[in-house]
Amino acid sequence: MAAFSLQTSSSSSIARLGSQTRFSGADLGPDPKSIGFPSHPRSSLVLPLKLTNSKSRSRAVVMAVAVSGNDQTQITEVDISLSPRVNSVKPSKTVAITDQATALVQAGVPVIRLAAGEPDFDTPSVIAEAGINAIREGYTRYTPNAGTLELRQAICHKLKEENGISYTPDQIVVSNGAKQSIVQAVLAVCSPGDEVIIPAPFWVSYPEMARLADATPVILPTSISDNFLLDPKLLESKLTEKSRLLILCSPSNPTGSVYPKKLLQEIAQIVARHPRLLVISDEIYEHIIYTPATHTSFASLPGMWERTLTVNGFSKAFAMTGWRLGYLAGPKHFVAACGKIQSQFTSGASSISQKAAVAALGLGYAGGEAVSIMVKAFRERRDFLVKSFGELSGVKISEPKGAFYLFIDVSSYYGTEAEGFGKIENSESLCRYLLDKGQVALVPGDAFGDDTCIRISYAASLTTLQAAVERIKIALFALK
Repeated sequence: MAAFSLQTSSSSSIARLGSQTRFSGADLGPDPKSIGFPSHPRSSLVLPLKLTNSKSRSRAVVMAVAVSGNDQTQITEVDISLSPRVNSVKPSKTVAITDQATALVQAGVPVIRLAAGEPDFDTPSVIAEAGINAIREGYTRYTPNAGTLELRQAICHKLKEENGISYTPDQIVVSNGAKQSIVQAVLAVCSPGDEVIIPAPFWVSYPEMARLADATPVILPTSISDNFLLDPKLLESKLTEKSRLLILCSPSNPTGSVYPKKLLQEIAQIVARHPRLLVISDEIYEHIIYTPATHTSFASLPGMWERTLTVNGFSKAFAMTGWRLGYLAGPKHFVAACGKIQSQFTSGASSISQKAAVAALGLGYAGGEAVSIMVKAFRERRDFLVKSFGELSGVKISEPKGAFYLFIDVSSYYGTEAEGFGKIENSESLCRYLLDKGQVALVPGDAFGDDTCIRISYAASLTTLQAAVERIKIALFALK
């Protein structure tokens, strides 16, 4: 057996010492343990290292050591450093927490998962049957990159009838989810150094999408006392010649806030005074809205059609998260650019999902009875949670007007000590405590740009929510 060991020193060298090979380089980190392996005719070992060259530019390399039968070695250095663009992007906390909770459940821990934004309802049967029939009828081949004409025409009809905005099929691009639609829009219109204006709390992906485009996210805070709605005066004060995009989400993830038409009109007047400024209107939750609140599409406001990219999809209202289908509507120049990116990125969306989407849009205004049944259940759950957490001292609530999230201020619990856990310092440690002691998975507010809050998804049955509330209350009482 040939034994190898790794050591570090301040110089950058590789020295052959008898039956051992020593690697040394600057900034290699902790000393690795010795690694032993048997000699085979051709065996290899890949050892991750981090090196810094003489110009202090950090790069990551691996040393690949190939060992032959006569104990001779070949050493190859491979640069494994990543793009600065990728290194600037943070992973999604909602995905991370959801994955962690799922792993605990699979390990037998009875965790209640209220982190993911995914309806607990099945896809309505009419929609599912349309997808099944598409498979049976052999509708399983590539579609046009921008989506089938049938679906784009149905989307145009929906936007005209429900949102009061007119488009032609060549002003629509169908993608693999609304998330893809948004990221393609950001990439299509932003140049390095541009600014993307994002009200906080925000969906976790917005700032990272800006960074992927080499743009700078500019975060504008909102207040729970103002129902987490953007102050037009603050917006105007932050706009510069670099401002390229304003992202609005109504109903909102994570707050459930809905922008009243009057407030959107004030924002539109400000946008109109800045020729470079475009707007992405994320309307994925538009049908999940609670009266008397109403939805207004930003593109329907005077002068805003020309500068608005409207994003929507089928995941939330139609319980079609796994079908992966969304769309973007806007002026042809911008939509064509998004289509160009998509053509080199994923190409067209699933043919089966598109057939199902046509059936979804055929259910009637705002999704018809199938969607209204789900919305009624969401409202009942919202009312239960608002009442339950309203009974807790030190918890502040802004009642959601749409979507299926409750974003509550729990900062009064920060600074407390939890027996067997430690100090609760922020939203992340509180969520870890609730997962550890209460076995309920929630998302910390810092992921959404507001560390005073935590997000609770009520896309779960009322029975599940009742059990979760009891666990959360017990855990929080222990802190007080």
